[in-house]
Amino acid sequence: MKSLVREKSFYKTFFSMTGIIALQNLIVFSVNLADNVMLTRWSAEALAGVALVNQIQFLLQMLMQGIGEGALVFSSRSWGEGKREPIRAISNIGMRFALAVSLLLGFLVFAFPETVLGLLSSDAAIVAAGAEYARIIVFTYPVFAITQILLIVLRSVETVRIGFWLSVVALVSNVSLNYVLIFGKLGLPALGIRGAAIATLLARLIELAVLIVYVRFIDKKISLRTRHFFQKTDRSLVRDYIRVGLPVFASGGMWGIAQAMQTAVLGHMEGDVISANAVAVTLFQIISVFMYASASSTAVMVGKALGEGREELIRPYTRTFQLLFLGIGLASGLTLFLLRHPILALYANLSPEAERLSLAFIAILSVTCVGTAYQMPCLTGIVRSGGDTGFVLKNDFIFMWLIVLPSAAAAAFIFELSPVIVFICLKADQILKCFVAVIKINRYNWVRRIRKAA
Repeated sequence: MKSLVREKSFYKTFFSMTGIIALQNLIVFSVNLADNVMLTRWSAEALAGVALVNQIQFLLQMLMQGIGEGALVFSSRSWGEGKREPIRAISNIGMRFALAVSLLLGFLVFAFPETVLGLLSSDAAIVAAGAEYARIIVFTYPVFAITQILLIVLRSVETVRIGFWLSVVALVSNVSLNYVLIFGKLGLPALGIRGAAIATLLARLIELAVLIVYVRFIDKKISLRTRHFFQKTDRSLVRDYIRVGLPVFASGGMWGIAQAMQTAVLGHMEGDVISANAVAVTLFQIISVFMYASASSTAVMVGKALGEGREELIRPYTRTFQLLFLGIGLASGLTLFLLRHPILALYANLSPEAERLSLAFIAILSVTCVGTAYQMPCLTGIVRSGGDTGFVLKNDFIFMWLIVLPSAAAAAFIFELSPVIVFICLKADQILKCFVAVIKINRYNWVRRIRKAA
């Protein structure tokens, strides 16, 4: 058996799927960058307030990704087996869970915005600005949930281009509406941070409308219809979905909460740390799109191979993927480092301290993203799609809650070290997890059956 994959079709599938998903994510994060740039021209408090609310949005995104990836484990294997009905059934289950979670989170944020955001920052002005934004943005949560589940299910059957075009629609509509509503153009009043929230809500609705038209009239692989989401579900499938998907959901939720806790640590330090973190993280998200896309495409390819019963492909696939991940990481880190000054030049009204911290944070991320590019797709792409969904949950819990957050909190509040040292503590797990990933991935003990009745 060859140690690496030689077939051109493998690389064509990987790079085409990864490239399209990366472009989709790039446009999504470019919208966030545009929001930040526009809001810095409105007020520094608006930028920081939206950054706090975006941590809640990130938590929602992680929860939806957890629910969706739990469904992807099943649907990608069913796609490999050539079966459509299980994909529709698992879409129904995933959609119900996603709507329930998004509505619950939206209610909590709408009812108690100051309380929730007060956990992330001690600055009253920033919390007040964030609460004004949050009371509108929560109405996007169920819309976002429906969109994400549909996109992940489509991705599981190798339909990814629609995600890219939806992102283009989101970019054009959101940036245009932001410009009009934030600054009061075309005869409308200048709404500032409220205008940014309304623009995002309208853009999400447009995005969902386009996706529904695609699913109903264009997609032929799954042929989802509204009736499929009201059909009685197979209880055994629900139990299997919960067994396999719950660790993925819990891992996503835990990761989202942990990211909010990281923001809370930085938000309770003195100075312009929150603004600097918002700038650095937004740039990192843009540059890191290829590494996160590689995890998604890898999960589909591994799940499909297992569904086809071609387990002999797993070892050469895994070896090849690891080299690709390292290459993506090195390229992403170098790009991130080289773009730090040009991107910062776009921001108006950043204080000298915020600019200095942003440069330092970006330099740190340019190193740690090499680790992220390797361990994240290895664990969330390969290991999860192989069926061992519980391992990532345990691994994330140990590193985030027993190492990263305690060390960062101690550095910030006990030893009162600089924000740069605290930021290093917060990102150290991206390197440390590589040692776990290289051992786990090359033992090949992560291939599991996902249906007990199978």
